[in-house]
Amino acid sequence: MNLETEKSMSRNEISTTPKRTAEFEELLIDAEADDEQVQQSHPLVRRPWLLLLGLILVALNLRPALSSMAPLLSDVSKSLGLSAAQAGLLTTLPVLCLGLFAPLAPILARRFGAERVVLGILLTLAGGIILRSNFGEIGLFAGSVLGGASIGIVGVLLPGIVKRDFAKHAGTMTGVYTMALCLGAAMAAGSSVPLSEHFGGSWTIGLGFWVIPALVAAVFWLPQVGQKHGAHNVAYRVRGLLRDPLAWQVTLYMGLQSSLAYIVFGWLPSILIGRGLTPTQAGLVLSGSVIIQLASSLAAPWLATRGKDQRLAIVVVMALTLGGLFGCLYAPIEGLWGWAILLGLGQGGTFSLALTLIVLRSRDSHVAANLSSMSQGFGYTLASMGPFAVGVVHDWTGGWNAVGWIFGIIGTGAIIAGLGAGRALYVQVQSEKI
Repeated sequence: MNLETEKSMSRNEISTTPKRTAEFEELLIDAEADDEQVQQSHPLVRRPWLLLLGLILVALNLRPALSSMAPLLSDVSKSLGLSAAQAGLLTTLPVLCLGLFAPLAPILARRFGAERVVLGILLTLAGGIILRSNFGEIGLFAGSVLGGASIGIVGVLLPGIVKRDFAKHAGTMTGVYTMALCLGAAMAAGSSVPLSEHFGGSWTIGLGFWVIPALVAAVFWLPQVGQKHGAHNVAYRVRGLLRDPLAWQVTLYMGLQSSLAYIVFGWLPSILIGRGLTPTQAGLVLSGSVIIQLASSLAAPWLATRGKDQRLAIVVVMALTLGGLFGCLYAPIEGLWGWAILLGLGQGGTFSLALTLIVLRSRDSHVAANLSSMSQGFGYTLASMGPFAVGVVHDWTGGWNAVGWIFGIIGTGAIIAGLGAGRALYVQVQSEKI
């Protein structure tokens, strides 16, 4: 879209032309810095295949610390004497840290370089996994905080690295990155209980095993430290985003759909165990549902960018998500796998559309970087309240039926926020040089 075309449009409305797809693929979020040199320079990547492998391995480690806990939560709670509210706090802390520590990512990257930060944070992630699996109740909570903080920082940096070093294949690489996230979550959800049972039935093995892929990723990422990617001389700032209603609608949609996602990660196996499944079976259902997300996480943004706006797509994926959740909670257990597939199709779409909205509602990549920081920081902090509320309600009622009210309230809120965020508008802020 050239300057004359943009001037001829109204200030708020976005032209729905075929260029939207190309814009979506090019306008990825530079989480490392709002820097003109990063946007325009050609990085000196000597071995792109090694960088690609490193990115995939790092992305694979951004969900196991979260999804490995859910199938083992009942065993952990019994072993350490945790109440349902404490278990809810345990599922909440890592998600809360995703939001609280995300703003540190660009600060650390500017100071030390994104590659060094990713390497260091992989090591802190490994330390958090060791801490929570070997040092009792205190270690369990402290390790969860450290793990969540680590994932929050790395998760903000990786999209910027993808954009910078694979600019000509940005859309494809973003898809690969998203698939690696889902695959890591599915692997941990499905194999944590079998690993524990294979090694003597101890939950500490099921949680602690995931330090191995984190260290492997660190080894393969090590060659990226010291790579040069050009000077960072011209910076931009964006003012007024916190006063923009559309920015808050995007943020609320990100946070509310994430809240449902982390309720699933944290509590779905426990809910299914309460309905009669074994821990292994419950973990496999969660794993299968997450695997299904691979398809919809790629298809939903592609389909959504072909309409005049994204409101219909948001309603569809949220309806699928709520249908799957209510089916898993209330429907006859014989049809459970069908509801789990429906849930996976919905949640893969809700997450990928949340990322897409950040891009489509921004006039340039500098605005997108700031909107990304806002939506992840505030959004994940909001999302953490969902898993905690499930734990509290379960503790009050002694069962799971009342949890359906939480699903309904959060899902309705996400639809309302999404109907605002899905309109073909831009946030009304501008980037300026500093």
